[in-house]
Amino acid sequence: MRRLKTILLTLMAMVPVAVFAQETTTEPPKEIKAPQKEKNKIPFKDRIYIGGNLGLQFGNETYIDISPLVGYKFTEKVTAGAGITYIYYRYKDSYYNYNTSIYGGRIFGRYFFIPSLFAHAEVELLNMELFNTSSYEYYRKNIISPFVGGGYIQRIGSNSGIYLMLLYNLNDSAESPYSNPIVRIGFNVGL
Repeated sequence: MRRLKTILLTLMAMVPVAVFAQETTTEPPKEIKAPQKEKNKIPFKDRIYIGGNLGLQFGNETYIDISPLVGYKFTEKVTAGAGITYIYYRYKDSYYNYNTSIYGGRIFGRYFFIPSLFAHAEVELLNMELFNTSSYEYYRKNIISPFVGGGYIQRIGSNSGIYLMLLYNLNDSAESPYSNPIVRIGFNVGL
């Protein structure tokens, strides 16, 4: 019995010490924060791309279109950029010989619904030669053409691809060098 009392007293002496040890912490428990997801950030060098389109036609009507562009990816879905355009046009037959240069610039924006399908909006300013029917002389004029439409891009890499666009010129006037619809084939290459 003596032995039982000794064991009980020892156990009772240990209980208050254990409880006391748990109560002595004065700092509130620290909150455990869940690890935050890193946003899908695109490195700067992968945001910039170059590209454009090239159009060629030869025969009685010669048409050469060189239109380079540079673009910037704001997000995976939104890109925008600017480009320049140079078009050489020549018409020649047995009665008439005419040639001219058309030049200008453009700004554009694209929204990707899925990685390969996008909407496209663009404003282009071209300086071109027009014919004045009252004075029978040619003169140069700036023509603004807003385009809307969409396209498909076949990716070659993460930042490169070949695209096909179908655009509609909202300024489809007699002065416009385009007739609706406008089909463009071009490419993008990441830097």
